[in-house]
Amino acid sequence: MTTVDPAKERAGADVAESYRRVRALTEQLAEKLSPEDQCIQSAPEVSPTKWHRAHTSWFFECFVLGPHLVGYEQFHPWFGYLFNSYYETVGEHHPRPDRGLLSRPGVAEIARYRTHVDREMIRLLSEQPGTDVAELVELGLHHEQQHQELVLMDIKHVLSQNPLGPAYAELPTPSPTAAEPQEWVHHPGGLVEIGHDATAFAFDNERPRHQVWLHPFALASRPVTNGEWLAFIDDGGYQRPELWLSDGWATVQQHGWRAPSYWHQVDGTWQVFTLAGSRAVNPAEPVCHISYYEADAFAQWAGARLPTEFEWEAAATDRPVSGRLLDQQALHPRPAPETGGLQQMFGDVWEWTSSAYLPYPGYQAPTGAVGEYNGKFMVNQHVLRGGCCATPPGHIRTTYRNFFPPAARWPFGGLRLAHSG
Repeated sequence: MTTVDPAKERAGADVAESYRRVRALTEQLAEKLSPEDQCIQSAPEVSPTKWHRAHTSWFFECFVLGPHLVGYEQFHPWFGYLFNSYYETVGEHHPRPDRGLLSRPGVAEIARYRTHVDREMIRLLSEQPGTDVAELVELGLHHEQQHQELVLMDIKHVLSQNPLGPAYAELPTPSPTAAEPQEWVHHPGGLVEIGHDATAFAFDNERPRHQVWLHPFALASRPVTNGEWLAFIDDGGYQRPELWLSDGWATVQQHGWRAPSYWHQVDGTWQVFTLAGSRAVNPAEPVCHISYYEADAFAQWAGARLPTEFEWEAAATDRPVSGRLLDQQALHPRPAPETGGLQQMFGDVWEWTSSAYLPYPGYQAPTGAVGEYNGKFMVNQHVLRGGCCATPPGHIRTTYRNFFPPAARWPFGGLRLAHSG
């Protein structure tokens, strides 16, 4: 007679419920899009929506179902090649810049693939899987939440290329308001603990927890606003090489940047393309879709600097991890609320830091293929902190380290100023 462990049974049910909830949100985000919308790749770094839906299913198929569900039958022998992103240790993969060339499999077949994987995953989770499987499933769910943000980032770029300016969703447009005054919030510095303590889920790049010495510093009470960025533009910020890092200035010249991504002028008035279509730039909203190079140049212009990721984490440690995260009635940064102290540390916009994306002291990548998840990207990237308006709730943490190349502008990236002393 088989004995059922009630604790393991409850734990399995909790994991299964989390699995259903996360997977359902991906489909909810995609259902606003036509099959044609879901096939387009508008830049090498942008992936089609249907690819995200398939890749996140492949992740569970490759790392969970194949190794751990006895008798699992692969949905399609070629999907491992088509929807593997960069895991070299599990086989070859289709080139990233060519994902938009795949008219087939179509959206309907991708839906069948997701249904197949979901059915088998629920069957596996009903069998009271061990701790190793539960941890892989948790990693897969956080991985899918990352791709939920990418679905919104990428479709925004796709739709912005259409001269019709189509909206992803009909969303309310808040009335322009005056920005809250920027204040400086001081931190005494000293010896601080940085990184995750491993008591709950975290990505490997957030560990190990370690000590860092900080000199006294101050952070701006809120992110930089569109109105402040307009002043930077009007003062010739994009034409003044003395403000820019050398590589940043070369990038500005190469691409002809004169404003944040998605900004354009109509009859002399600045407009911004959003997931709800184009509208006038709201001066009180946090500036968004800027590169690290632009953030650094603005900080130079403002007589300040960007915070290090350690300063950011130390300042955010006592703040509640809440804010304007993935709200499907907004999907765009909103002005700072009328409160004192540090505002908008979580949500609205990712905040560029001055820190290069490097391993923490004592970092070791996990063994096996999942060890390729983060560690191999620790070069030529900068760290962003805090989440944004497209980050799913429950996914962000104070210790969370996002990272992108310094020229990246399609993420929901903004900045918060800092100074020493």
